[in-house]
Amino acid sequence: MLQLSNLRLELSEAPEQLRYKAAKRLGVRPEELRECVLTRQSIDARKKQDVHLVCSVKVSLEREAAILRRAPKGVTPLEERPYALPAVTRRSPLPPVVVGMGPAGLFAALTLAQGGQRPIVLERGADVDTRTADVERFWSGSPVNPSSNVQFGEGGAGTFSDGKLTTGIHDPRIAHVFQTFTAHGAPADIQWSHKPHIGTDVLRDVVRSLRMEILRLGGEVRFGHQLVGLTAKGAQLHAIEVCGGGIHYTLPCDTLVLAPGHSARDTFQMLLEQGLPMERKSFAIGVRIEHSQAAVSQAQFGPAWEQLPAADYKLACHLPSGRSAFTFCVCPGGEVVAAASAPGQVVTNGMSHRARDGSNINGGFLVGVSPDDFGGDDPLAGVRFQEQWEQAAWALSGGTGHAPAPLVGDFLRHTPSTGP
Repeated sequence: MLQLSNLRLELSEAPEQLRYKAAKRLGVRPEELRECVLTRQSIDARKKQDVHLVCSVKVSLEREAAILRRAPKGVTPLEERPYALPAVTRRSPLPPVVVGMGPAGLFAALTLAQGGQRPIVLERGADVDTRTADVERFWSGSPVNPSSNVQFGEGGAGTFSDGKLTTGIHDPRIAHVFQTFTAHGAPADIQWSHKPHIGTDVLRDVVRSLRMEILRLGGEVRFGHQLVGLTAKGAQLHAIEVCGGGIHYTLPCDTLVLAPGHSARDTFQMLLEQGLPMERKSFAIGVRIEHSQAAVSQAQFGPAWEQLPAADYKLACHLPSGRSAFTFCVCPGGEVVAAASAPGQVVTNGMSHRARDGSNINGGFLVGVSPDDFGGDDPLAGVRFQEQWEQAAWALSGGTGHAPAPLVGDFLRHTPSTGP
């Protein structure tokens, strides 16, 4: 197998042309390629009058070693190593328990189930269909449901986001994650897109399918069941305390995977009180900014913008003070949504569907904060810091829960915005 990179594809050309371009690069006939598979595609818009696609493909053919010796730059050998599950060495008669059903919890449970471990998954929120109805009611003006909302429930916070699959980590297991997503209904293009994205509408079907696979393999999922305590002797876990189904019960457990997400603050408090070691960490806080998608796409892609998907952007400003302001989780063609998980707070998030065909683009505009900004030595001081700003935004909303939303120009002039 050979990898060919930096193949140019015009916007007017069909993807099938890559076979002919790859054959030309290798100096062979197109029919000699037994396989030609797109592995990477990005948009080169550095010259606005010459926007095109840049692609990588993997090919297989006879005489690869001989062809490689005379191949031009951009052709390298490719040794594929499919991900293999670690060998199962656990022998406990108790099923492992996974707390939380966001991305980490879902894949932990799926991997355990694939290893024959029959995990029990505890998710304080609701299944994706019930949860979607709860969130829609909240967005329509009903009070937030503290157990089923944009943060809590099947799929985690990402279920009501954008389904972006970007990371700066280079790990061979990433391909396995993408293959798993596509096997459960995600678009095939996430495996080769430079900026892979599923979309919240498709992602809901994907997480439901992942749950069904966990169940098929012998796992169990308990929605509306919350971890509330641990029972240990020394360093060995013996059981956990759970509230769910209207009862409080003890679940024997010696293997526990904690994947509660970033908003389960009562769980963090309980774990701290139970003596689990914790340390404070830096994070980022900020606002959402929203503007015209057409304007951004034209700025990024020039005259060809209507032939291309909705553009995004990435900005950063590094100040002499050592702080940085930067964009994060930009949602092309998306919308800003209310994302509170408890009464008395205003939290926002960005969300977009697979088509990304909304008229606006939005992104988080953030600044980094460190433990030095929190004060004190409480391991959960960062949580208190977040709550302070969420509650201040609630107060500014006059108790309506509507996020304060000034025009950018007014914000920069420190002037309140008026009008609808």
